[in-house]
Amino acid sequence: MQLISEYTYEIKKSKFIGKYYEVNTKEEVDEILANLKIEHKKARHIPYSYKIGPLAKKSDDKEPANTAGSPIYNLIEQKGLDNCLIVVIRYFGGIKLGVGPLTRAYKTAALEAINNKLS
Repeated sequence: MQLISEYTYEIKKSKFIGKYYEVNTKEEVDEILANLKIEHKKARHIPYSYKIGPLAKKSDDKEPANTAGSPIYNLIEQKGLDNCLIVVIRYFGGIKLGVGPLTRAYKTAALEAINNKLS
């Protein structure tokens, strides 16, 4: 497992930190997620998506349904990625964004993390 790239996006005092990892097993995914929860104790949400061959999963981590995990997973599919975990850590800034801007914020952080890797 290896962190490939990272990108931070800020909107209305909320911070979204996109992280792109190369992974080969579900155990690596579980280890990364456990470490991120320790490292980012004050983060409000840590949604993610991963794809390892036929194995895939997405999580909104208590954000409104399909505002975080699905947009991240859709990027994995669109870019044809495999053996990857994309996590977006959210620090809530006190201002609710609404569903559309929230979804775009997660998508932007994830996309820029992917683009940083691809470039």
